[in-house]
Amino acid sequence: MSLANKECKPCRGDVPVLGPQEVDALLKEVDGWSSVKAERLEKRYSFADFMGAMTLANKIAEIAEQEDHHPDLHIRWGELRVEIWTHAVNGLTENDFILAAKIDSL
Repeated sequence: MSLANKECKPCRGDVPVLGPQEVDALLKEVDGWSSVKAERLEKRYSFADFMGAMTLANKIAEIAEQEDHHPDLHIRWGELRVEIWTHAVNGLTENDFILAAKIDSL
């Protein structure tokens, strides 16, 4: 099953963080995302204006609410930077890659 077809599972801090090799393997399943020290996922989107970034940010917010997994969104004129990690474990879990794949499907 592809990551985009999975659902995020609630995490209360009881899920182990993914190791660097697991992160590298899952990065191959999401488009354009990079790993920051195998602790966070990050992707930047460029736009010709401010509203393009806001429009995508609002679509991401809808997915985040559905999945109950919320990224950090950094919006400025012409750019949206998305950071994802599982705050409860301060690292990456499969949920982060599921959310990244769902964002890619936009």
